[in-house]
Amino acid sequence: MLDAAIKGQLKAYLERLQRPIELVATLDDSAKGQEMRALINDILECSDKVSLRENGGATRIPSFAVGLPGETPRIHFAGLPMGHEFTSLVLALLQTGGHPPKVEQAVIDQIKALPGNFKFETYISLSCHNCPDVVQALNLMAVLNPNVTSTMIDGAMFQDEVNARQIMAVPTTYLNDAEFGAGRMLIEEILAKVDTGAAGRAAEVLGQKEAFDVLVVGGGPAGAAAAIYAARKGIRTGVVAERFGGQVMDTLGIENFISVPYTEGPKLVASLEQHVKEYDVDVMNLQRAGKLIPASENGGLIAVELENGAKLQAKSVILSTGARWREMNVPGEKEYKAKGVCFCPHCDGPLFKGKRVAVIGGGNSGVEAAIDLAGIVAHVTLLEFADTLRADAVLQSKLNSLPNVTVIKSAQTTEVTGDGQKVNGITYKDRVSGEEKHIELEGIFVQIGLLPNTDWLKGTVNLSKFGEIEIDAKGQTSVPGVFAAGDCTTVPYKQIIIAMGSGATASLSAFDHLIRSSVPA
Repeated sequence: MLDAAIKGQLKAYLERLQRPIELVATLDDSAKGQEMRALINDILECSDKVSLRENGGATRIPSFAVGLPGETPRIHFAGLPMGHEFTSLVLALLQTGGHPPKVEQAVIDQIKALPGNFKFETYISLSCHNCPDVVQALNLMAVLNPNVTSTMIDGAMFQDEVNARQIMAVPTTYLNDAEFGAGRMLIEEILAKVDTGAAGRAAEVLGQKEAFDVLVVGGGPAGAAAAIYAARKGIRTGVVAERFGGQVMDTLGIENFISVPYTEGPKLVASLEQHVKEYDVDVMNLQRAGKLIPASENGGLIAVELENGAKLQAKSVILSTGARWREMNVPGEKEYKAKGVCFCPHCDGPLFKGKRVAVIGGGNSGVEAAIDLAGIVAHVTLLEFADTLRADAVLQSKLNSLPNVTVIKSAQTTEVTGDGQKVNGITYKDRVSGEEKHIELEGIFVQIGLLPNTDWLKGTVNLSKFGEIEIDAKGQTSVPGVFAAGDCTTVPYKQIIIAMGSGATASLSAFDHLIRSSVPA
């Protein structure tokens, strides 16, 4: 199952086991069952601290679990944890075997103190790069708290179950048989949902922080670059972010980051976060900004109010809140989000195997999505509002070569239709004839660009007609001491490498502002 190189790496990892662990398998003679048996045998060959017990009696077959000998296992894999999920398997083995997790002690203590019983089930696809974050977080909770169980379920392997639960996006997590969440969640986010007092405690702690020299709002590439440049000046630096990494976490292949021929969004974010943590930066993650309050006098403190009620103060602020997927804003879209309306073809595409889907948008993202989906689904209909596609010629050529793709131009989407449970079609207007038409399908992938995350700034800083923060060449906004960088600004090209450069520019400008102003110490 595993090649020699991977087995060598796994053997080295398993040398870190501090206590014996047991795999409990429920297998059959299917092709997937045989693959799972081969994987288990490879694991057994890599460490004498790993044993096997068969006929575990699991309801999902084939599957296996990881636990301690003589105990009921709490981590389950209903599917082959390969691809992006192989790391989830390795961490489950190590952490069950006593290897310490790389999380803060406060998080460990919070997990151990959780009252009640928690049965988590997470539906994933092996091509999803966001799924492992959820699986790994829940697995760790299961290791640390005996009242928590975590099951990874490969949606492609258990398609009947996916259909029965109307799951049309991954990762989708159930808690005690009720839907708990859809999409990527960090362990802190999960704890905030199950630990009802966490938000209040966090707000109290944040409200007691001293004023920052530079406070960066947003944790994407622009925010990370701004924080690093500020911290290197030796000044008090903070980052407050709703989700560290931002939109990059949802990006799969990155091939235009200069000097790095290929990487993936989550890997780049992990590197950014590690780089930021090498400096004395106060990172306040999972916090959403609600209001910017300019200084009341020249040289005064600027405030950022968070949605949890806490207020942070700083001598200068850098806004780098990034952007989000643009929605169609038509009837039915919100009702069927994650029930057929999707935004990530890489993650959710496998759930639509053999089905009919539509892609909305004829730019590079839309055409790339249609090409990828064509290899999985029965048929793709690409709808473009304009009378021509905007994607690169090479992508259009590839698209036109695919037999199961239909391209419809001059198409204005007017409604997403469904049966109350899931999407069953899309309605559009032919902008040439004015005729309204309907297509029956099971999935819709929206790929029509991004919107800046600046709604909370309206009436405070000058925004363009597109909602972007207006900045000058130095990243200065209309408010003294407030700078901005990245995709939320009027910078003309929305690229990772450009966002990083603009973050550095804004940070250097903020430092220049500090040394030239009469801000009291």
